[in-house]
Amino acid sequence: MIRESVRMVMQELIETEVTEQIGAGRYERTESRTTERNGARPRLVTTQAGDVELRIPTLRKGSFYPSIGEPRRRIDQALYAVVMEAYVHGVSTRSVDDLVAALGIDSGISTSEVSRICAGLG
Repeated sequence: MIRESVRMVMQELIETEVTEQIGAGRYERTESRTTERNGARPRLVTTQAGDVELRIPTLRKGSFYPSIGEPRRRIDQALYAVVMEAYVHGVSTRSVDDLVAALGIDSGISTSEVSRICAGLG
């Protein structure tokens, strides 16, 4: 259950980051859209909760590599702590957002995204 929670949070952060880079959400039409999603590639990430398989979006034009997957970046421990904090203590979405920001994850995650991520943990 913990591994699935970690996978879900990491996947949501990736989706938020790619949406920000593209300028539009999945199936959303906007004038600010710079490219389209073109499938996804699997990536196995080792965390303290175990190996987690993530789907990294590919783009029609340009490339995308999530900031949480940067080489040698030890974000897994921090994400694990955020997930446990949100799940065990039922902290507010603002607190979770602040925790994510304090970890240095500059994904521009909104409180509504935090609510959606945490809603699936229970």
